[in-house]
Amino acid sequence: MALFFEFLAEQWIVASALMVCIGLLIRHESAKGGPTLTPQQLITEVNQKQAVVVDLRDSKEFDQGHIVDAINIPHAKLASRMTELEASKDKPIILVCKMGQHSGTAGKAMAAEGYSQVSRLSGGMMEWQNMQLPLVTK
Repeated sequence: MALFFEFLAEQWIVASALMVCIGLLIRHESAKGGPTLTPQQLITEVNQKQAVVVDLRDSKEFDQGHIVDAINIPHAKLASRMTELEASKDKPIILVCKMGQHSGTAGKAMAAEGYSQVSRLSGGMMEWQNMQLPLVTK
C-alpha cells in the first residue's frame, strides 16, 4: 500500500487525468439513458405533467409491489412492447427498475426510437422502498 501512495505522489498528474477520464465516462454513459429523478421528483412529474411510469422489472417483482398506475414492461421485452407506449410519446416517461441498472439501457433504446422525454428513477424501486413510499400490491 505504501508503494501505491508513493506512485500517486510521484505520478499525480497521470493519476489525476485518469480520475477525470473515469468521471467523465461515467457521467457520459449515465446521461445517455436520460436524466435521473429522485422519488420526490417522480411524484411531482406524475402529478403535474401526467408522466407515465414504466416498471422494467419482471411481472413477479411487479406484483409484489409497484408505483401507482405504473405500466409493467419487463426490460427483456421492452423492444417488442414499445408500441404500447406510442399513445404516451408526447408525455414524460419515467423508467423504473429494481436498482437503476436496467433503466439506463432502456432509456437509450427509447431515445433511439424517438422518445424525447425519458427519465429514470435514481436508485430504482429500492430507493422508493427505502423512503417508505406507497406501493400497490396485488
